[in-house]
Amino acid sequence: MTRTYSARALKRPIQNENVPQPRKRLAPSKRKPGAPRTNQQSLTQLHFSLDSSVLRTCSLCHLSYTKGAPDDEALHRSHCGRVQRGMEWGKEEEREVLKACVDEVVTSVKLRDGTKGRIICFPASIGGKIGTKLAHLMETINLALASPPLTDSILKSSKAYLFLRPPTSNSHREKIVGCVIAQRISTAMAIATSEAIISDGAQGRRGNSDRSPSNTRSLVAVDTNSGLFCHPSPLPTPLGIPRLFVPSAHRRQGIASHLLSAAAATFIHGCPLDPTKGQVAFTQPTAGGCAVMEKWGKGFVRIYEE
Repeated sequence: MTRTYSARALKRPIQNENVPQPRKRLAPSKRKPGAPRTNQQSLTQLHFSLDSSVLRTCSLCHLSYTKGAPDDEALHRSHCGRVQRGMEWGKEEEREVLKACVDEVVTSVKLRDGTKGRIICFPASIGGKIGTKLAHLMETINLALASPPLTDSILKSSKAYLFLRPPTSNSHREKIVGCVIAQRISTAMAIATSEAIISDGAQGRRGNSDRSPSNTRSLVAVDTNSGLFCHPSPLPTPLGIPRLFVPSAHRRQGIASHLLSAAAATFIHGCPLDPTKGQVAFTQPTAGGCAVMEKWGKGFVRIYEE
């Protein structure tokens, strides 16, 4: 069968969508050689600086944070302020004093600069607004001391002692300028004297400052940098101090000693404890904690494992 086409049909253009359309050629640029280009974004060449680190360590609070990271910088500002100036104790906490069994154990404590404050005490496992305040305070203390959080079992057997300073002229809130956590313990180790360290073999000869654990035979090394060693025999000890902290702006006023004395006198009702008789122990103390421990306990404070 032969197919025929009319002349009109032959004159119609064949439309096929699959046939590619020819591209238009761009006209050559009429810009003269050497003329500056217009409407072109200027570019900046960036370089990696491998010599400088973005990790910073604050000289005031000793917290390491990432410079340029908003969350890290906000955490550092908040933590640094607490470490230097302390936290506040306001009306929100005072409303819960009776309900939370908060005791004022010492009133009108005179400090070295002439100002006075008071010491309060309450269970470390307390809840409510006071518990929230203590939790924030413990976070600051643990960060400052590079210590792990206290477990729930430790908090249940502990009391918190806070030193409160009266409000200033431009504030109506007291200032928390010191904190001691006192824990009920059973045994602790006696700190070895220099003579005991020498006789035990901590020094190969007199004048040798090498007190590494490899040079000791029977003593327990607590801090080799400061030369703190203990006798391994456990001794009955009723009171332990796992945390002690005073903000940097309020140190050298006797606040730590007042807090420790209040804890020793009131932790066990009707039974004051004497640190010079080995009835108080510290966990592994920092350099500042060792100085307070030696001065307050006159060399008789013991060491226990947290």
